[in-house]
Amino acid sequence: MTALSDDHDEMLGRGRRLQLWTIAWNLMEVVVTIGLGIAAGSLALVAFGLDSIVEVFASVVTIWYIKDHHADRRSLSALRLVAASFVVLGLYLLIASAYSIATGARAESSPFGIAYLVVTAGVMFGLARVKRVTALASNSAPLRAEASMTFLDGCLATGILIALVLNAAAGLWWADPAAALLVAAACFREALATWQSSNEEES
Repeated sequence: MTALSDDHDEMLGRGRRLQLWTIAWNLMEVVVTIGLGIAAGSLALVAFGLDSIVEVFASVVTIWYIKDHHADRRSLSALRLVAASFVVLGLYLLIASAYSIATGARAESSPFGIAYLVVTAGVMFGLARVKRVTALASNSAPLRAEASMTFLDGCLATGILIALVLNAAAGLWWADPAAALLVAAACFREALATWQSSNEEES
């Protein structure tokens, strides 16, 4: 085995460890944010917890790819599954936002939710950066795609954080679903880009 191959496998092993950390954080996120969302009546916080389930799926798919990345068409399948995850997340955010706007649902202030989102945004942006560097070093398209999802998670956390602050400070209840709509649009864009990458893998 060449030194280049050793470095590649080492980077993929690092990528696997990053995915395991992501899964652990997101599973905690599901419990914490849904609990805080129910307590405050915040659709955004509940939605943020539920979207973490989709992100866990994307991480599991990436680990599945890393486990046997030499297998025929494994990268192609992983990319398309991650693209599907982007679509599911985007549709969920779109539906949840439309429902929130239609019903005029107003959440109560959630200081603990705001504090948790500050931490989460920092963790997700940091993870996304390390994942992207690892993906580039290992030349792994599935890892790059999942890194984009982690970055979007940080964007979603930031958007909901801003919305909660605006709601608490100025009563702007619509800021919450508006932020989610912007992230939904980004999800659909990433889904298309990831699917196009899978077509390149196939050709």
